[in-house]
Amino acid sequence: MAEKLLRRPEVEARTGLSRSTIYQWIKDGEFPAPVALGARLVAWRESDIEAWLEARETKSAA
Repeated sequence: MAEKLLRRPEVEARTGLSRSTIYQWIKDGEFPAPVALGARLVAWRESDIEAWLEARETKSAA
């Protein structure tokens, strides 16, 4: 089964991050990079976003 891909608005909703923060953190290596689907179309793997969220929860709990 193919993995679900999330478009930017859904990534923003799940993470609570703004577009500019997402792209800055990608540049800084702090957020998963998207997958290019076309010349101007990207999406994120749901598993990458879920893993990132879990890692953030683990850090805040420590």
